[in-house]
Amino acid sequence: MKRNILIMIILISFLIILSGCWNRRELNELAIVMGMGIDKSEDQFVVTAQVVIPGEIAKKGGGGGKTPVVVYQEKGETIFQAIRKITTESPRKLYFAHQRILVLGEEFAKEGIGKALDFLSRDPELRTDFYIVVAKDSKAGDVLKVLTQLEDIPANQLFSSLESAEKAWAPTVTVTLDKLITDLVSDGIDPVLTGITLKGDVKTGETKQNIEVTSAPTILKYNEMALFNNDKLIGWLNDQDSRAVHYATGKVKSTLGVIPCPKTGKIGIEVMRTKADIKAKVKNGEPKGSIKVQIEGNVADVECRGLDLKKTKTIYDLEKISEKDVKESIQSAIEVTQKEFQSDVFGFGEALHRSDPAYWKKVKKEWGQKFSEMPVTVEIDVKIRQTGTIGNSPLNEIEE
Repeated sequence: MKRNILIMIILISFLIILSGCWNRRELNELAIVMGMGIDKSEDQFVVTAQVVIPGEIAKKGGGGGKTPVVVYQEKGETIFQAIRKITTESPRKLYFAHQRILVLGEEFAKEGIGKALDFLSRDPELRTDFYIVVAKDSKAGDVLKVLTQLEDIPANQLFSSLESAEKAWAPTVTVTLDKLITDLVSDGIDPVLTGITLKGDVKTGETKQNIEVTSAPTILKYNEMALFNNDKLIGWLNDQDSRAVHYATGKVKSTLGVIPCPKTGKIGIEVMRTKADIKAKVKNGEPKGSIKVQIEGNVADVECRGLDLKKTKTIYDLEKISEKDVKESIQSAIEVTQKEFQSDVFGFGEALHRSDPAYWKKVKKEWGQKFSEMPVTVEIDVKIRQTGTIGNSPLNEIEE
């Protein structure tokens, strides 16, 4: 009996100990990081942390003199050392579990981002669902200092804007930490990241003056796509070539294409769905690639006269014009990536690895050179499904 009572006391003691939050941390002990930037200064890492001020975000009305976020910056021999050194300025320890955006400085990206990715994947506190972008022609720290108008927390606006642009415009792409690491370590595909540019004066952008006017003097804008070879930034694709790459890889969710009318004027075609197939095979001892893209869209706006959208032939002609436009843009992007960068952002190497593993094993070390010389055929199939709530344009009834 006494033995049973003793066992019960021990079990209850263990339950009391284990039920507590042994590693809990109170909110007022943490500095919640929403955005992080990494730059390089000589042989040191420069880490910038955009930290939310909960009291300012919680205020219902205006009148407060503080900005909604505070930005800390420190240098260190490693990224983790720089983060820990921020505690010499911040009264709270940085907490990264709610991070939304990681900005990499252009100069840092050119030197190689592998060391940063090691820390980001190793730290158990960091989630991997934040987006990663590259600051074009500027430092990551400067990007994170700019206050934004629509969202109180700039990192939230950068996160949401990147998602919206990917869904509605297409030259941009959301890349998480897991996706970036997968592309870096995979054979036969080179990573890409969306670029972000800072337009205006940084000093003005970090003051409340930037958000107290209808048109901000300093803005952040997603622009162009960063190409990597291994973990090093090697160049940029403009918006047109970026969108073409996403057409070829099936990443276009929706966008708007503008094509010429059969005679004069322009027509906007809203892309609703896309499907792409990339293949590579060996023929006569050399690799050959192919891209097939299927596109479904609707007529979005018509800016030309005399166009009868009720005729089947008119729709057919518009489909053929659209096919030619998309095909030329993809061919242009292929030429740029082959001749200027030797960067296989399409994943032809992966396709070749699947179709002919033995050949791939022989050429993978020199794939950049092989890719730059590889012929690629492009086939586009466009189907226009709808013309909107009206048939022919009112322009047809308006006298010139």
